[in-house]
Amino acid sequence: MYTLNCANCGRLNRVPDAYRGRPLCGVCHRPLPWIVDADDSTFGEVAERADLPVLVDFWAQWCAPCRTVTPALEQLAREMAGRLKLVKVDVDSSPALARRYTITAVPTLMVLHEGRVVAQRAGAPPAPQLRQWVEDTVRAPS
Repeated sequence: MYTLNCANCGRLNRVPDAYRGRPLCGVCHRPLPWIVDADDSTFGEVAERADLPVLVDFWAQWCAPCRTVTPALEQLAREMAGRLKLVKVDVDSSPALARRYTITAVPTLMVLHEGRVVAQRAGAPPAPQLRQWVEDTVRAPS
């Protein structure tokens, strides 16, 4: 069970782990920002089977650029609530995923649509550049 905080009214909402759609706040009925952690065992259910585009942040606790880009990613997830799911994967605790997606640098950002990788980039871009990249990718997934 995930607990998601509504960006509109501030209430906490519980959403089942296997929820695949666009979660709505139980109080104000606005889309919830979908920000969750995943690991080797949960990634398939959380990210690959999602019904909306997924922005995956492959990061590490020791990585300063990862910590720098996190606020922009979370803000983007709040603003794109109902259109995007943000999934964070710690590469140190999920080595199988890092190998599977050939993650050689952190942060690496990847967009999945219907379980397929449609875009990927390494590094921590400035917030406006990040926003443009995600919006362009989500608008026209290949």
